[in-house]
Amino acid sequence: MALFFTYVIAGLAIAMPVGAITVEMIKQGLKNGFMHGWAVGLGGMTIDFVLIAALYLGLASILQLPFIQIPMWLIGAVFLFLIGYESIKNADNDITLAGEKPAKSIRSSYRNGFLVAISPGNVVFWLSVFGAVLSNTYNPEQPSNFLLIAAGILTGILLHDIGLLAIVATTRKVMNRAMIKGFSIIAGIVLIGFSGYFVYEFFKVITDRI
Repeated sequence: MALFFTYVIAGLAIAMPVGAITVEMIKQGLKNGFMHGWAVGLGGMTIDFVLIAALYLGLASILQLPFIQIPMWLIGAVFLFLIGYESIKNADNDITLAGEKPAKSIRSSYRNGFLVAISPGNVVFWLSVFGAVLSNTYNPEQPSNFLLIAAGILTGILLHDIGLLAIVATTRKVMNRAMIKGFSIIAGIVLIGFSGYFVYEFFKVITDRI
């Protein structure tokens, strides 16, 4: 249990930095409520789970190959740009104030979280920073330790998401439509900024290899 709780804390630490997933979670949480924000987080955690499974099965080395990673930067940039553009374009749409029933489906919020999590920033982080930790803890004779650590990490991320969205849900009660619209526009700009960074990284990697 000590091992499990150690990596719960590690999962919390991993989830703390503000990234594209966090921005999208807060935006959906403000516009449509707790469940929509959490759906974004679950979409992101789906990719986290897939990457953990890939590490467990020894597929991390394939995902780290240059000809796999290079197009991922561009694909991630396209996904983030489209989500950011949609956030700005529809900033005044699908806003439900506290007590109102959301018109947007939870599935679409989950999809957004899934697409944002596919971005190379998330994948590279998992493989380079945390992949090393998981890989070093894997012992073929004691696979349960790896699974316990992975469960601890995912639990930590889940606790972060629930805590963040609880704050968002409370804040949402005192926000009006104009304030939520303004945050949606800011969130869209931030997501497009992440997209621009990925395009920069794409061309940087290409240039370094020429």
